[in-house]
Amino acid sequence: MVYIKDYKDLIVWKKSMVLTKTIYLLCKHIPTSEKFSLISQMQRSAVSVPSNIAEGYGRTTRKDYAHFLHIARGSAAELETQILLTKDLYPNIDTTLALNQVMEVRKILVVLIQKLEAK
Repeated sequence: MVYIKDYKDLIVWKKSMVLTKTIYLLCKHIPTSEKFSLISQMQRSAVSVPSNIAEGYGRTTRKDYAHFLHIARGSAAELETQILLTKDLYPNIDTTLALNQVMEVRKILVVLIQKLEAK
């Protein structure tokens, strides 16, 4: 059995940190004309996912924790939309890894939220 001592032990937090790094690397391939629009928005959405997972974990109630996981899930959905937009606007940029990672994080968040809300 794995014991969770800190939010940094959560698989979903670890995977969302990897996702955030992937997004930052992906943004280097987006034209600089998007610096204050798409790039900025993607980076904010990506950072929001692990940040809200961590903040929720640090809360004192299960209800508060689930609330922040819902926010993280919303940010992940927002990020997925932005990745899809990048794919449409810039077909020469490979978004496959980022899309796979964000979908995995979203799935894990759904399961974690369901487990928290079931208790």
